[in-house]
Amino acid sequence: MTISELKKKFIEIYGASEYASQESSSIDNLRVFAAPGRVNLIGEHTDYNGGYVFPAALKMNTVIIVRSRADRLIKLAATDLDDRVVASLDNLNDYKNLKWGNYQLGVADQLLKHGYKITGCEMLFHGTIPYGAGLSSSASIEVATALALATIGCEQTNKSNLIEKIDLTEMAKIGQKAENLYVGVNCGIMDQFASAMGKANHAILLNAKDLSYKLVPLNLGDNKIVITNTNKKRSLADSKYNERRRECEVGLKYLKTAFPQANYLGEIAYDKYKEHEHLIKNDVIKRRVEHVLSENNRVLESAEVLNIGNLDEFGRLMIKSHDSLRDLYEVTGIELDTLVEEALKIKGVLGSRMTGAGFGGCTVSLVQKSFIDEFIEVVGKKYYNRVGLRASFYISETGDGASEL
Repeated sequence: MTISELKKKFIEIYGASEYASQESSSIDNLRVFAAPGRVNLIGEHTDYNGGYVFPAALKMNTVIIVRSRADRLIKLAATDLDDRVVASLDNLNDYKNLKWGNYQLGVADQLLKHGYKITGCEMLFHGTIPYGAGLSSSASIEVATALALATIGCEQTNKSNLIEKIDLTEMAKIGQKAENLYVGVNCGIMDQFASAMGKANHAILLNAKDLSYKLVPLNLGDNKIVITNTNKKRSLADSKYNERRRECEVGLKYLKTAFPQANYLGEIAYDKYKEHEHLIKNDVIKRRVEHVLSENNRVLESAEVLNIGNLDEFGRLMIKSHDSLRDLYEVTGIELDTLVEEALKIKGVLGSRMTGAGFGGCTVSLVQKSFIDEFIEVVGKKYYNRVGLRASFYISETGDGASEL
């Protein structure tokens, strides 16, 4: 839907409310905010180890049409849902168990707790990010909501109109805390950060430990990012995720004798680790550590080769990443492995790897434009024949982070 169509839909739903603030009662005064989904190009299971990740914002996004109100109510609606939510800013704890709307109200709750002045409003959400595909539709909702509420609340309460620019890094942190503390999902910061801070034709080299980052050129030329969804229910992901975290903690304890100052595995350089890997006596733990530190190194190498436009080498690093996740970290499974194996048989595929926690979810591939149709047809057919599931394919370019449109 176009912005004009979304504004008309907003008026169909909300009409002209007697509680809308006078200056925002017409269609011309509706505000529009957006935040994108993301894909992590390389750097898996490095974030909670204090290492580097390499996400890119996508053009698929969440758009919000917003109108401020003169009271303390927040009204929520979406173009693809019949659900309607009416909530009071004065008792936000009452809405944590909503089927839909809790992410948005969790953001409102965190903004208030962080000292932001927010006001009542009416909001219409429209998303182009497929749900459940591992492309961070929830993070895009959180970041877009945070930016909208913080911006409008600041303008409504600051009569001098000397409005400071909203800090998008802060909006990412607000989104993460809303998901952790209000919704109850123990996510990291990468998704919200990429949604807030992304830039078209760039990836983000992000240090998950301290949120320092650099934008790295992602000039794809005649190639596109193709995301393939296994459409497998990820029944093992949570339990194995927690197991891998514990194994990494044990690995760090082994290495502490050589690296007493290290608080995270990601603080240890790969070449230095190789000099001391004998300290790890357990073979399973050694494999986990080997993946984390070699993957961390691959992220840094990826930034270097993309800075000089070497897409072929980046593709090879993607393949090495998947091999490591399969053989050392053991978080892939037949579905992800099949998609990568079949993808790499297609001419024009520079690289392919799983992305996300694993045991289902998605792969990300770098594919020459002229081979995309063949990629979708052949990989989809081979995947179904081998696994018995229908894959979904999403083609996207990189996009900008959160903004008012």
